[in-house]
Amino acid sequence: MSIEDFTMYGGAFGNKQDSVFPNLEGALMSSSSPLVLPAVSWPASNAVIGQLQDQLETSPLYMDPETLSQLRLNASSAALLVFRLPYGIGADLMSAKEILSGNDEVIGQVLSTMKTQSVPYTAIYTALRPSREAASLSMEAGLGGGRSLLQARGGYREREGERERQRKTKDKAGIYSPVEFKEGEDTCILLWAKGLSVSMLRSGRWEDHDLTPSTFGEGVSPKLHGSTCDKTKARLVLNYEYVLSHRNFKLIFVMSQRHYQVSARRWFTLDAVELEYDGIKATFNGSRNIYAPAEYSYRCDSITNFRWPLLIPRSSKDPANQWRVSFDDFQIQGFNVTGSEFSYASDCAGFFSPGIWMGLMTSLLMVLVLTYGLHMIMQLRTMDRFDDPKGPAISVPQTE
Repeated sequence: MSIEDFTMYGGAFGNKQDSVFPNLEGALMSSSSPLVLPAVSWPASNAVIGQLQDQLETSPLYMDPETLSQLRLNASSAALLVFRLPYGIGADLMSAKEILSGNDEVIGQVLSTMKTQSVPYTAIYTALRPSREAASLSMEAGLGGGRSLLQARGGYREREGERERQRKTKDKAGIYSPVEFKEGEDTCILLWAKGLSVSMLRSGRWEDHDLTPSTFGEGVSPKLHGSTCDKTKARLVLNYEYVLSHRNFKLIFVMSQRHYQVSARRWFTLDAVELEYDGIKATFNGSRNIYAPAEYSYRCDSITNFRWPLLIPRSSKDPANQWRVSFDDFQIQGFNVTGSEFSYASDCAGFFSPGIWMGLMTSLLMVLVLTYGLHMIMQLRTMDRFDDPKGPAISVPQTE
């Protein structure tokens, strides 16, 4: 989302009736203290839920307008409600106008429900990233207008190409062996990630610490004492020193596997991720979202507790509410490990994306139309008798 979207689709050119933001405009007009920020940095947008969670000291509730009407809010206790609005992945799926119109409809439903409950509220409407970016044009002395624009665009492409080359070099350098825990001579737990990081809230600011260099890499041997594994339970303990001023720090992955009668197979779950430091334990639950068949490994591009969270603090009073964990390109296997390589990975991303569903439905519709057309053609019947133009004409006498 960008400020240009409001200009283009908000009826700013005398066509107010075509605006896709009637509910949003009405809310701003009726608000006693509206605030519009033309642009914000991406990290600020991504961290807004975490910041509000810290300020309100409550966990976010991810809801939709239909379930909001069933929730009874109390003005005496703070609540953090998060609504994910419709979005589009590409221009071939939905137009920007349709997407923004859908967003405004959801906003209208939510605001209507909040008014019926008569509770004070503050609403924030933002996006994770801008819909368009303007390349920074370098205005060099002595260059004409058209030539300056072309050279600036050329420099922008060169900078983007350089960033891409640096990213590929970094990715290539980031290939390393997974962490292995062995029970006797056999490997029973494997862990790999491109990035492991933790953050702690201190004095209203988040302090970050990157655990990746101490966990992976050539010549790095993380301490795994305290780890255990058997046929039904596995526990991987990564021991560190001097993490965010804590002398002893542990990152623990707790897994289990069991047989489920409905699917008639065994599944393993990452039950919890624990942080132990100075005699304190912070626990994140993960079993609801992190699971895979017992003979597979589990992989996910990003696992966090603050942005599209897959890890949830065990309770509102748990010390985990003061921590953030982030695992990038994460893969783990705690059972049925063969050798030092992961088994087939069960990815957290669903196989049927919206684009795939649209393609399948379109193909099915076209097949049905083609089948109907072939059926109609096969029902055509030719005449078996024809009139001979050289023969006598057929006369039909008329009698009264």
